[in-house]
Amino acid sequence: MSKPSTYSFHFITLLAVLLLCFVINICLGSVNISFIKTIQALFGTVTEDSSYYIIWEYRLPKAITAILVGGGLSLSGLLMQTLFRNPLAGPYVLGISSGASLGAALLIMGTSLFSFVFTFSTFNDISLAIASSLGSFLVLSLVLVVAAKVKDTMALLIIGLMFGSITAAIVSVLSYFSKAEKLQQYIFWSFGSLGNLSWMQLLIIALCTLTGIFLSIISIKPLNAFLLGENYAKSLGIGLKTSRYIIIVATGLLAGSITAFAGPIAFVGLAVPHISKQMFNTTDHKIQIPAVLCCGAILMLLCDTIAQLPGSVSVLPINAITSIFGAPVVIWLLVRKRKMIF
Repeated sequence: MSKPSTYSFHFITLLAVLLLCFVINICLGSVNISFIKTIQALFGTVTEDSSYYIIWEYRLPKAITAILVGGGLSLSGLLMQTLFRNPLAGPYVLGISSGASLGAALLIMGTSLFSFVFTFSTFNDISLAIASSLGSFLVLSLVLVVAAKVKDTMALLIIGLMFGSITAAIVSVLSYFSKAEKLQQYIFWSFGSLGNLSWMQLLIIALCTLTGIFLSIISIKPLNAFLLGENYAKSLGIGLKTSRYIIIVATGLLAGSITAFAGPIAFVGLAVPHISKQMFNTTDHKIQIPAVLCCGAILMLLCDTIAQLPGSVSVLPINAITSIFGAPVVIWLLVRKRKMIF
């Protein structure tokens, strides 16, 4: 493994690109606002202009959301790929995203189907976020209970996939019997969105993301040991059970909170760790954790900039853009390097 100082230039370049993408994302949108006016609005020198309201109430929260969502999903993908030693693992293999989808589906479609049971029918962004959070943490709790009884990590991976299949099946049944209007609401939620979050919702995601990052940082040594197998990690004196708990909780916080507020966003968690490993040519998590945070944030800012179709009032589904523009990058990197680093 190379020393962290070797990668100083890489990180400085990534931070510069991240800042550039952040500024471009704020400058572009359906309403044309010049670069000078954008900077003036950001620094509060123009407060009575409509541009100030657009920047501070819509574009700035959306750009920060993109950074948190991209970085958080990428980090949770890295954690899952290392824990399961599987390059195809992502933040959703434990069924946490499916749990969030089930919570959203029950609120949107279930309340109309079971109105004789559920008297609660208030539907708004906050209730949707609460329902999604409850769904994701319900599945996470079940996974933690199973993790206490199952010693084999691969068995835990399969059980997580089964949880995801069960919740997906329940959502399919709800979709089949629900009205067209309710089904349309659920489909729009499943497209994913970065632009509907208030500052308070943003604060909740930020706290969950920072907690997930902290838990990941204190797990750097176990994560590096897991790359060489559980027996090797045990020989180093690492508590496998405790480390697995911490990694699963970190993934649940990151993927669960993000899916609850921004919807299920695919591809990022699976692909960004591979992009980062190809760029840095190392699997050391001391390097990879900050690297995937930067790469994920940059990718999400770029995809959001494309999705909002600058100059147009239309907005494309962010979930589709991340795959359409991200997948070719991963294919190009793998073809260029001719091998996968894992």
